Amino acid sequence: MRLNHIAMALFVSGAAAATAAQAARETIQIAGSSTVLPYASIVAEEFGNTFPQFKAPVVGSGGSSAGLKQFCTGVGDNTIDIANASRKIKDTEIAACKKAGVNNILEIKIGYDGIVFASNANKAAYKLKPYHVFAALAAELPSGGKMVANPYTRWNQIDPSLPNEPITLVIPASNHGTREVFQEKMIDSGCEAYAYIKKLDKDAQKKACTTFRKDGRVIEIAGDYTETLARLKTSPSAVGVFGLGFYDQNRDKLRVATVNNVAPSEQTILNGSYPVSRPLFFYVKGEHLKSIKGLNEFTEFFLNKKISGKGSKLEKAGLISMSDAERAKVLAAFKAGQGVK
Repeated sequence: MRLNHIAMALFVSGAAAATAAQAARETIQIAGSSTVLPYASIVAEEFGNTFPQFKAPVVGSGGSSAGLKQFCTGVGDNTIDIANASRKIKDTEIAACKKAGVNNILEIKIGYDGIVFASNANKAAYKLKPYHVFAALAAELPSGGKMVANPYTRWNQIDPSLPNEPITLVIPASNHGTREVFQEKMIDSGCEAYAYIKKLDKDAQKKACTTFRKDGRVIEIAGDYTETLARLKTSPSAVGVFGLGFYDQNRDKLRVATVNNVAPSEQTILNGSYPVSRPLFFYVKGEHLKSIKGLNEFTEFFLNKKISGKGSKLEKAGLISMSDAERAKVLAAFKAGQGVK
């Protein structure tokens, strides 16, 4: 009899725990890109206000790579439902997802963003080119037919047209999608400007283009853009790497640089003349659409013109909106369950 009581107690306890776990997962769980974070947070709040039958999603940060890593750990209540990303998911990440049973990965493009270089608003303007930035942060540069330690300590030593300011670059750490776009579109491009490096074998080229100096002039930030901005406050001569949307919210504190003589703006990003730009995404775990309340509705809500289109709160927060036609195409693909392959 006593064993039956114990068994019943364990059953009740287990049922209560299961019910609690189920109740906890009535809330959509989101993690990933710090660039997408403010947009997702706005939509989460609006969603909670618009659909009282659903709880507002919980939105975390951590960077695109970290978010996608969480996303790809598997299916179930203890895994996130959405990964925000400021870059496309990689083939290696898709493979990791599939290995863990996440086979239905739904890609949702939400708009566009530019990566900008901003400095203290009271300092001189920077007119940057990719080779300027590479020369500022590379650990080694070609000189006299060999690679030597980076000799530059001030921007005007790289190019007399640049400000006579000490080199301090505050860049996103490797967990951020921003870092990968920054590397590809700015650093790799600048590295290719050196004929000596182009003649090296592939491994040596990669090392030269991706190894940054460790003398304190390059500061890598694992947190979000608020931490980068804080570093600029303590280092008034520093140049920080931000998303255009964050810069737009802090125009009173920051001065943006041109890249290849083009200023970043909605127009120059959409027409492709500003070279450091990218689309923004979030990825939905298709296996969770039926089990997590509101996940389907949240995704469609995000793609509503009033939420992410022209004149929306997201556009006012800095998102560069897609055209109505492109948004409709993304929504149609989601409704049809077209996952990434």
